[in-house]
Amino acid sequence: MYSRYEHEGLVWIDLESPTREEVTRIIEEFQIAPLIAEELLFPATKPRAEFYERYAYIVLHFPALRHSHKTREQEIDFIVGQRFLITTHYDVIDPLHKFAKIFEVHSILEKDEVDDHAGFLFFYMLKKLYKAVEHEVEYVRHEMALIEEHIFSDQQVEMVAAISRSARDLLNLRQMIEPHREVLQTIEADGPQLFGKEFSPYLRAISNEYYRVHNHVMREMESLHELRETNNSLLTTKQNETMKVFTVLAFITLPLSLIASLFNMDLVDIPLEHQPYGFWIVIAGMAVISLCMLWFFKYKKWF
Repeated sequence: MYSRYEHEGLVWIDLESPTREEVTRIIEEFQIAPLIAEELLFPATKPRAEFYERYAYIVLHFPALRHSHKTREQEIDFIVGQRFLITTHYDVIDPLHKFAKIFEVHSILEKDEVDDHAGFLFFYMLKKLYKAVEHEVEYVRHEMALIEEHIFSDQQVEMVAAISRSARDLLNLRQMIEPHREVLQTIEADGPQLFGKEFSPYLRAISNEYYRVHNHVMREMESLHELRETNNSLLTTKQNETMKVFTVLAFITLPLSLIASLFNMDLVDIPLEHQPYGFWIVIAGMAVISLCMLWFFKYKKWF
């Protein structure tokens, strides 16, 4: 799908799953290197940033754990020039869709500096994308709050799987945004040569957005680790209490089984064998022994 947005000489072209004809059209219009054109047709494996004389080619991958229409990892290729910005991707990306709505009503373009060059469009676009990643982190944080509530509601067993799912989500977030660090360092170092030294604070601001989101992910991973430890401790305590009850029951039934086995032996002159109330005497004796053992265990606070 080919979308084109223009405002006072600034051009933003957004391509979703571009065809070869669409790519050929933009490389001819903006004089993009054929090698980059081939890159736009297929997803890349790693993020990177390459600077040329008239534009920069940047590849970044963003997590989409809840809002993806196809995959949990969304790639965006940026070609940023002085007066144009080209984005290509292979899935519907909600932050870009929202950015297009903002572009259409000129709420971003009303800022004075935006008319200078397309680097400012790139700056505001990345802010929206990192805000979307922060929303993913907020979703995981909400799940962790529910997990904590259930942990202390005696649902430790059920929370083992929930904790594992949240850990997987946070790990995916971390793995997808950590490669951004090297790319943003390259952009911050080489970007002023393309857009001017006055654009350096904006490039640092992009890095700050990344580090802020990355720190959120790391804090949530630490919090989840504490939740896992707490859940494991409570689960172990519950299992120990259960084993203690079974152990007490085993101690109580052991002497009773021994008495029953002794009276079941095929011997001459077994005690109480010919007594009219022999059976009840044995039962009463076993009951007394059980009560004495229960009192002893209770006295020792073993259960």
